[in-house]
Amino acid sequence: MDVGIVEALAPPVQNPDAFARFPAACPTRVVLTHVTSRWGVLVLLALEPGSMRWGELRRTIEGISEKMLASTLRTLEHDGIVNRVAQPTIPPRVDYSLTDSGSELAARLVPLMDWIVDHADAIVDRPSGD
Repeated sequence: MDVGIVEALAPPVQNPDAFARFPAACPTRVVLTHVTSRWGVLVLLALEPGSMRWGELRRTIEGISEKMLASTLRTLEHDGIVNRVAQPTIPPRVDYSLTDSGSELAARLVPLMDWIVDHADAIVDRPSGD
């Protein structure tokens, strides 16, 4: 029997019904959507080293619009992943940082992003149809 490389390297599935734990109405799908959205991942990675102000985030995450940054931060704040601290100064100062849960999550995303950085060129340059 010819086994493909992916099948050969994949760990055996211990529970073939593992995805039964994640039905369509499961809260994990909501969180997965928030965290793995295009901008959600980048916001988490940008905040992973430490607190940042709005303008710093916008400059760090090239290509994000003000509307998407605001929406993503609001969502991640609501989810308890990002802290928003408004300082009572003039002009107003707002700092964003990761909560403990957000830091734990970002730490898990860093290896994934390292893998993506290492393989992105080969994947993108791969001829279509392969």
